[in-house]
Amino acid sequence: MGFLTEIKEGIIHLVYPRLCEGCRKPLLLVEEVLCISCGMEIPETGYHHIADNETALRFAGRVPFSHATSFAYFTNDGLLQHLLHGLKYGNKKEIGYFLGRRFAESLTTTDWAQTIDLIIPVPLHPAKKAKRGYNQSMLIAEGIGRELHIAVSDNILVRTRDTESQTKKTRTERVNNMEGAFKVKQGAGIDGKHILICDDVLTTGATIEACAMTLSGRENIKISIATIGIAVS
Repeated sequence: MGFLTEIKEGIIHLVYPRLCEGCRKPLLLVEEVLCISCGMEIPETGYHHIADNETALRFAGRVPFSHATSFAYFTNDGLLQHLLHGLKYGNKKEIGYFLGRRFAESLTTTDWAQTIDLIIPVPLHPAKKAKRGYNQSMLIAEGIGRELHIAVSDNILVRTRDTESQTKKTRTERVNNMEGAFKVKQGAGIDGKHILICDDVLTTGATIEACAMTLSGRENIKISIATIGIAVS
């Protein structure tokens, strides 16, 4: 960054200060989304090195997968819920990239993450994506992909129908609601690859399960799962 650019950004920062999404205090030029103090408050799980972690156990026996992990605990009124709400409903796209990069930093210490060939975010139906303007899971996936130098694609797994909200449904109702909701694009060329399915929050896992089952029909494919949050009481 040149000297004049630094001066310009410094002036802009003074006039229009960027605020921490946690405490709302002005961010330093080197900080993004959260100040250093609030960044340390994200309740990380440390699941990445634990094979039988809670995320993996929620999918055990339901779908074939290699590894499954979540970055942080998602609780009602917690910091992560606040961040993801801003990402999904507040047009704060920078939160997606930020969380994706933070997640990726923790994944760099694992061996299995280095074998991933492609990251596929859980797709939104085109109508919902058009209304929101973006797919929040794609932004997270791009943050992970850039940090780990892994390709990201949102046009291989396609959502074929707009499903009802999962919020108030039981686990069985969620699974039934997602049946036949996805398909793999013809000529996708993913046979033999290790694919990481990426999403924002894991609750019952019905949506990710439907994605994994759709992808698992391909030849010699390996699937891993990663979510930013895992819902806990």
